Amino acid sequence: MKLITWNVNGLRAVLGKGFLDFVHEESPDILCLQETKMQQGQAVIDLPGYYEYWNSAEKKGYSGTAVFTKKEPLSVSYDIEAEGHDREGRVITLEYEDFFLVNCYTPNAQDGLARIDYRMAWEDAFREYLTRLDAKKPVILCGDLNVAHQEIDLKNPKPNRGNAGFSDEERGKFTELLAAGFTDSFRHLYPDVIQAYTWWSYRANARANNAGWRIDYFIVSQRIRDKIKDVILRNDIFGSDHCPVTLLADL
Repeated sequence: MKLITWNVNGLRAVLGKGFLDFVHEESPDILCLQETKMQQGQAVIDLPGYYEYWNSAEKKGYSGTAVFTKKEPLSVSYDIEAEGHDREGRVITLEYEDFFLVNCYTPNAQDGLARIDYRMAWEDAFREYLTRLDAKKPVILCGDLNVAHQEIDLKNPKPNRGNAGFSDEERGKFTELLAAGFTDSFRHLYPDVIQAYTWWSYRANARANNAGWRIDYFIVSQRIRDKIKDVILRNDIFGSDHCPVTLLADL
């Protein structure tokens, strides 16, 4: 089974940058997108053979997630069952016979950690949601989780410590998520690989210099981590400030 996650930073924009060619060539079983910045129907997404599910923010042109899947799910939900956290189109959950797939675009703590209090509340509510799902069947969580967990996960950890995406608070919540019974699939397979990133700033030629961060993940329930065959960071694919991430698994 092949799953791909990608923060496209505006789906309408990336459509003109080879997005459909990439998807047709890769032909994933499930494609999860974040930061779509659009409502369903605002652009023609020519992906025959896929069921599609959208969760758009109330605020136009902001946030948003979408899932394209070849196999119709048993059920689909668009909230995390927590009041105050379901207006920004951040989560889509698909239920299949053997697992839940959760596509997530985690809120950014913003410059100066201006939104850190909301981010912490989100993290607690979202972890509780995932734990409830995991009690029923295994979970595959993917998406832009807006945090580099360890120093190995970004090029310049020391000057970035305390900044959004690498604050002690955000990293601590990621640790709590793993402790709740989940595994970072890339680090499970590649614990010591360096310079493995999924996001690069548009500033200072960051991508050309590979001065990046790994903030896009496939997180899986611990009990299915041995079903993960590979996780590939597709830094050869452009069109967004993030690159796609591919998960290959026996599911």
